[in-house]
Amino acid sequence: MGEKTQYSQDTDIAEKLESELVVHNDEVNTFDYVINTLMRVCKHTNEQAQQCTLIIHFNGKCTVKSGPFEKLKPICLALLDAGLQATID
Repeated sequence: MGEKTQYSQDTDIAEKLESELVVHNDEVNTFDYVINTLMRVCKHTNEQAQQCTLIIHFNGKCTVKSGPFEKLKPICLALLDAGLQATID
């Protein structure tokens, strides 16, 4: 019984921890498409989206949002549906 309680507490803590939504570079999408997608899906300003897109291009990836996993999951799925490479770390 103690193990189940510990697992439940660990799960509750993990759900409250911040996760990161990361977009990865690809050879398919244009700068403008990535910028527009980040603005539409992540609600970034044009400047934020441009900066993230440059970081993605030069570093191979960029954290575009952080927060609880459950809030990031639908955003990640929308980015994937739009053809971007995205993960939650």
